Amino acid sequence: MENMKNIDRENFEEAIVNIGRVTKVVKGGRRFRFTALVVVGDRNGTIGYGFGKAKEVPDAIKKAVDDAFKNLVKINIKGTTIAHDIEHKFNASRVVLRPASEGTGVIAGGAARPVIELSGIKDILTKSIGSNNPNNLVRATIQALSKIKA
Repeated sequence: MENMKNIDRENFEEAIVNIGRVTKVVKGGRRFRFTALVVVGDRNGTIGYGFGKAKEVPDAIKKAVDDAFKNLVKINIKGTTIAHDIEHKFNASRVVLRPASEGTGVIAGGAARPVIELSGIKDILTKSIGSNNPNNLVRATIQALSKIKA
């Protein structure tokens, strides 16, 4: 992932994809911690994801957003869609992305939808196959989008 310095955070929108509650059982009872998976994008071809962990949900989200700005990638958009079909696998999650004609809209489910919406793609057909783990699905989608040739 390329590192983009000097970016305006005001132009970016964020979407919380998943918040998880993690429990550690200790002698005195249960200790709860939270994880957050966040996607940031400027709806103009720049997208990133981040993962944060903390004792409180807002802290986890803040850490995830900071992490997302460290993992920004630029993707190629052709009009309102993508240039060609692409299939990408990350761990057990596989995502298939297909260009769609104008007016189709974003046809995507699960964790792939916020990634595609925040990247600025308006017409696309997607299918996720295999594991629907949000972490793996987000990473597979972003890697697939970054491999698209102009």
